[in-house]
Amino acid sequence: MAASTSFRISDAARARLASRAAHEGVTATALLDQLIIEGIDQLDYPGIVFRGPAHDRRAALAAGPDVWEIIGRLQELDGSEEQRISLLAAESDLHPRLIRIALDYAAEHSIQIRERIDRNQAIGERSRHTTRQRAALLA
Repeated sequence: MAASTSFRISDAARARLASRAAHEGVTATALLDQLIIEGIDQLDYPGIVFRGPAHDRRAALAAGPDVWEIIGRLQELDGSEEQRISLLAAESDLHPRLIRIALDYAAEHSIQIRERIDRNQAIGERSRHTTRQRAALLA
């Protein structure tokens, strides 16, 4: 539920907010809400950034893959948490510390991460189904 809050911001900040909101096609309030949430997440999880358009933002490592991709791969690996982190670090050249940051972020935002993984798996399944159907048509 949204609550009305009053802030005083500089004219320069207000102008930049309005300009960026117009560029993104969202209201200044919606953009400010997004910036506050993402900014606090970035403070809480150093190394996490946000990518994508306003309607489809996703958390990622600053110099690496999206968090959901990291978690999806960790789920595919066997072993304890530390063994999985070590395996992923070895295969991806990601530092284990960054993988742990992604894992911590995902733990705090598990619903969003699960939804992204599920969506990706559904897209993959649709693609495999289409490939099988095309092959059947040509058989």
